[in-house]
Amino acid sequence: MMLAGTLVGLVMGLTGAGGGILAVPALVYSQGWSMQQAMPVALLAVTVGAMIGAIEGFSKNLVRYRAAMLMALAGSFPTWLGVRLAQHLSQRWLMACFAGVLLLVALRLYWQLRIRASDQDEKQCMAQVNAVTGRFDWTSKSITVIASIGSVAGLSSGLLGVGGGFIIVPMLRHFTNISMHGAIATSLFVISLVGTMGVSMAVINGASLPLVFSAIFVATTVAGTVAARKIASYLPPAAVQMVFISLLLAVAASMIYRIAA
Repeated sequence: MMLAGTLVGLVMGLTGAGGGILAVPALVYSQGWSMQQAMPVALLAVTVGAMIGAIEGFSKNLVRYRAAMLMALAGSFPTWLGVRLAQHLSQRWLMACFAGVLLLVALRLYWQLRIRASDQDEKQCMAQVNAVTGRFDWTSKSITVIASIGSVAGLSSGLLGVGGGFIIVPMLRHFTNISMHGAIATSLFVISLVGTMGVSMAVINGASLPLVFSAIFVATTVAGTVAARKIASYLPPAAVQMVFISLLLAVAASMIYRIAA
């Protein structure tokens, strides 16, 4: 258990995402839990880790807190809906969805390595961060876009125990002109807000959240995250990303095998 939490934290710290996507299967395999049992504990660990990252983002003025609160608000009902759906879906179906998410994320990350990084075309942005104020220009279009991102993240958070950087960051980068650092910091704040709601809804709907186990798992996850953030600057980003892609593919393959068995 402590090893699983530490490994999840290390991956979170090194890649900036992946907490829920790795925490859920880590708990499923290490504890023999079902997806429904693992999701609230995994979400709790990711939420606490995100809070720590968000505090750091606030200290560097990177968090776009109005956008984050809008996404969290828009994601509140989809989070509740996802939690309710998860309680009524079969284990095989949830694992199949989870494996599909892992494969899609791995493909997206691999594609990022194949293309050259370039400045985003301002004409493609549906929500703009003002270059003078550093804040979003709030229009009906930008409100709709940011609220939609929050809704998608909330649904995935409640249903699969994931969301975070794998959904919010790429969508913010695609539909807005926010910087990568700003997208990550804002995403972490959203995760902390939406994750808190997700854990609360799961407990209200009868999910089991063992206190001692959860506290230890959260503590080891946070410790791994803090340690990884200190060493991340010494590792080539492309190498870290390829390791992460390989890990995602391995977990997805193991889940597919378990479904077929």
